[in-house]
Amino acid sequence: MSQKAPDRDTPGRGTPDRDTSKTGGGPGRERAPAGRAGRAGQSGGGGGGGARRQSPAPGGRLLRLLDDDRTSPIALPLFSVFLTLIAASLLLLALGRSPLTAMAAFLRGSGFMIKPSYASGQNIITDLLSFLGILAPMLLAALGVIVSMKAGMFNIGIAGQMLASGFIATVLVGYSDLGSFIAKPLVILIGAAVGAAMGALVGFLKYRFNIHEVVSTIMFNYITSYITGFYINTYYRDIITRSARVCSTASRLTITGIAAGSLRPTIPLGILIALAGVFIVRFLLDRTTVGFELKAVGLNRDAAQYAGIRVGRSIVLGMLISGLLAGLAGVTYYLGYYNSIVPKELASLGYDAIAVSLLGNSSPVASIFASGLITIFQKGSIYMSSTVGVPKEIASVITGILLLFSACGTYIRYQARRRREKLAEEEAKLAAASERGNA
Repeated sequence: MSQKAPDRDTPGRGTPDRDTSKTGGGPGRERAPAGRAGRAGQSGGGGGGGARRQSPAPGGRLLRLLDDDRTSPIALPLFSVFLTLIAASLLLLALGRSPLTAMAAFLRGSGFMIKPSYASGQNIITDLLSFLGILAPMLLAALGVIVSMKAGMFNIGIAGQMLASGFIATVLVGYSDLGSFIAKPLVILIGAAVGAAMGALVGFLKYRFNIHEVVSTIMFNYITSYITGFYINTYYRDIITRSARVCSTASRLTITGIAAGSLRPTIPLGILIALAGVFIVRFLLDRTTVGFELKAVGLNRDAAQYAGIRVGRSIVLGMLISGLLAGLAGVTYYLGYYNSIVPKELASLGYDAIAVSLLGNSSPVASIFASGLITIFQKGSIYMSSTVGVPKEIASVITGILLLFSACGTYIRYQARRRREKLAEEEAKLAAASERGNA
């Protein structure tokens, strides 16, 4: 005779009654069963044997924010910034300086707080416009790093691509007599074309000869630096400043000559290009087939190839777009914020963009805020050094600390997840003990 199968939901005959606080809770999920067990322990057993209501564990809410899939993209960068500010404050205290005074000086130097005094023709508005002028190439360079990382590569040659595009645009347009309506668009087009060509070459070497992009981009950085340095020192050097000759005002990506009372502000056009680049890159990555293919190749090239995606084309295209953005960063830097080129010197901004992309979790929109934060440290370092008496290189130290904590985001989330699991187990044990005491 056949015997009736036991009910699966009945403990004792079917599957054993499992402790759901230890199972079914993958990474980033709530341990709701543990919380329900705790509440059952609070309400169970009438009379004087009822257990007291357990208060939430210290830091439980922070751990949930760091581990949850919905909040971790915002919570992890903010937590990295918080750790960086603590480390920077300890460093400033070790130097005998007040952290609050130093941070306020960074903000004043960037145009976010009013200075005690200003030079003639300047105020907080001119400082803020200057900040936006250097923010534009930082943001564009960070977008270049983000696109390459989405495609599964690491473009560390942003600085070299910036220098090449800025140098060629300066030579072809900056030293010409073209009017501003022709010169400015030409500068943008040349910068984009030169950067895209260098990026595509790196992508081709990666696909055709399997030359790692980190090696090739570092080599191109040195090659670009020495070749441009040779031509500047030989043909385009200013004998007084020993830098490249100043480019024409018409070719610079700025608007000058506007009088606002006693002020003579310089309005940067690069910030408009950078903000447009943010939304174009976001649309490209999230709403187009090209962006989907780039991200698929970046996640798993074998799977992407099996799905019919042309991996080689995506590799070249990803580095081409990354180089194009780096080229735009170059012209907004050398023909926007500055007006000349120092020979044999790569812009540190190209490396700071790596920290921006990591802090922004490779998100184009988040990179706006990340680049703004790092630019505050870099731009305000001169004023901070003159008022607080700390070397301006402290800004690079703070940026390096921020890069370190941003790179540890995955580890921080892993530790938060482990701590949440331990707290859930402890709550389950307390609830079980409470139920036994009530019984």
